[in-house]
Amino acid sequence: MFPKTTQGQKRRAFNPQWYSKYSWLEYSVSKDSAYCYACRHFSLPSASESVFTSQAGFSHWKKALYKDGGLTLHDRSDSHVNAMFAWREYKNRMLSDSGLMDLIDQEYKRKVEENRRYIKTIAEVLLLTATQKQAQRGHRESEDSDNRGNFIETLTVIANHDALISEKMREKGNAKYTSGAIQNEILECLANMVRDDIVKEVKESEVFSVIADESKDLQKKEQLSLVVRYYYSGAIHESFLDFQHAQDLDAKGLSDKIIQCLEKYGLNYKENLIGQGYDGAAVMSGKHSGVAARIQAEAKQAFYVHCNAHCLNLVLVDTVKSVAEVDCFFTLLQRLYVYMTGSYVHQKWVEVQKDMYGGQCRELQKLSDTRWACRAVACRNLLDRLPAVLHVLEQISSEDNGDRSVDARGLLAQIDLTFIALLTTFQKLLGTTKRLSDLLQAPSLDLAIAVDLIESLHATFQEYRNETFAHDLWQEISDTAKLCNVAVENVTKKREQRVSSKLGGSHITCTIGLRSGDEDKNSFRQRLLYPILDCIMSEMDRRFSKSNCVLMNGIQALNPQSCTFLDKGQVLQLGDLYGSDQEGLTHELHQARRVVKRKMDSGAVQLGSVTDFTVFLEPYKEVFPDLFRLCKVATAIPVSTAGCERSFSALKLIKTHLRTTMVDGRLSHLGVLSIESRRAKALNMDDFIKVFASSHKNRRIQLF
Repeated sequence: MFPKTTQGQKRRAFNPQWYSKYSWLEYSVSKDSAYCYACRHFSLPSASESVFTSQAGFSHWKKALYKDGGLTLHDRSDSHVNAMFAWREYKNRMLSDSGLMDLIDQEYKRKVEENRRYIKTIAEVLLLTATQKQAQRGHRESEDSDNRGNFIETLTVIANHDALISEKMREKGNAKYTSGAIQNEILECLANMVRDDIVKEVKESEVFSVIADESKDLQKKEQLSLVVRYYYSGAIHESFLDFQHAQDLDAKGLSDKIIQCLEKYGLNYKENLIGQGYDGAAVMSGKHSGVAARIQAEAKQAFYVHCNAHCLNLVLVDTVKSVAEVDCFFTLLQRLYVYMTGSYVHQKWVEVQKDMYGGQCRELQKLSDTRWACRAVACRNLLDRLPAVLHVLEQISSEDNGDRSVDARGLLAQIDLTFIALLTTFQKLLGTTKRLSDLLQAPSLDLAIAVDLIESLHATFQEYRNETFAHDLWQEISDTAKLCNVAVENVTKKREQRVSSKLGGSHITCTIGLRSGDEDKNSFRQRLLYPILDCIMSEMDRRFSKSNCVLMNGIQALNPQSCTFLDKGQVLQLGDLYGSDQEGLTHELHQARRVVKRKMDSGAVQLGSVTDFTVFLEPYKEVFPDLFRLCKVATAIPVSTAGCERSFSALKLIKTHLRTTMVDGRLSHLGVLSIESRRAKALNMDDFIKVFASSHKNRRIQLF
């Protein structure tokens, strides 16, 4: 800092011309001399210019205004120009009340902003690849590698259009933040932000159910998928929480794993867990020591519900096992698929379809061992292309190729009227069950609607036992058989049954074991159609029996389409299961009936499900606290484990054959970001920077 002088010691030049042209010139009254104020305090002048910076100053006034000397020459000198620049900068800093620390702060803020932008770019690239289920890492990520992985290659493309990213990636040292360890930290932060959003909604909802299932990944590890179901903001949500490596597959190990996961995310399962949804495996549904029983011992209100989609699948499986012809039919259906997908046969299959159907080709479908309802597509495709299949088999059977021709003759001989009858029948029956199977897998479906749909399917199968349906179905079978040049009568006639000579003169008193001779409409109805329908209906009655009658009746009493809507007895029983105040609930039911009736009579609302009724009550939740809580319970009760099944589909896309070395933590984080992609894409990246900066201890760059 230059020394300050008083006003009496320092004044501006007395000459107005000097003052206007050389405002930097000042003089000392006591010595009658002038000196350059700027050069004296802001420069190191040369010897020739020292006269303007010394204490004596300049006193030769006659030569002061020479054209090439005096003040003019000094004004153009480098030392004076630099001094004036420094002087102006100093005055600007003084006027803006800024100093050296302000300059340092500005530079620090600029650096921090660049670092935050760089980390955001890295996080957004990882988020993009995670939501798209793409691999991040490459086999070799060195600069001489041809393929450095999706993460590095995407950053390289961005760097070509962003100078900051390019500069950061070219920096030497260990602050590039592209290593596998840093990727794991960033993915963990992003996944935890998504989980925090889910947990926040669950806690606001107060009640929730847990859905769990396990499956093997490509590394032969058993992965336990955990999904929570709850009502929030006018909708039912099924949100994925975690993949957990299940080392112990017994009931104790699985139940401990589920409880540890709920405790990890701060969910109060002892008071707020109101339902459990698993498949029908004994380890999960065991009455005394299964997973459901062990968890209900801790959470008294966590009632177990068997997955309805699995129940429907088991109904069809048991039906096939009960009718011998049906089991053989589906075996032949799979053999046809395998044969028609061979390279040589498939080429002929495509050519025949182009000739017969004008270029519209359709592929036969592979049968699934676990999703029997989806076999409706396989039956439909084969029924639509059965003439083409027969044409292909006839062509190949006449060729001189041993194995291929023999197989074709064998398949061709088994496609008779019985096969066509079963194909047409199951195309109709499985088509009906597939619609229900798809509905049961919807996350927004509540248990009351699921029960109504199952009862409706049972009633539909009961109607199929009438004469009209059998007649129409037989007519369709006959038309298909004629189109395929298959004889409708006497083609499946059995060998005539001879009566033993020892039984001569005896009378038959029982028809058990009697076989029909002709495959006509009556024999088809009695030997195939009715046994199949009866077996399906009996299995539905057994599989879908209402084990928790109080729970099921209470949920139905909250369904506006039910005849027992807001029935006092059933709702009070449901409230007793979940600890509601019986007296307060009684008053709420009385008032709720009046409010609902008035609104529906005026046409203001139309209530069609438990979810609609819950949404209707939400604005009045302070008036109907117990009834609103029971409605949330009814919507949160699980219907199926389809949410876990969908997570396993994502698991196969994330942990592929080239990514089997992925650790369990990274797999879980990628699963959350992939499955909950809607939430992941809506994350605030500024909040991510705060979370990452607080969790990342070994930080090489400043983010705040």
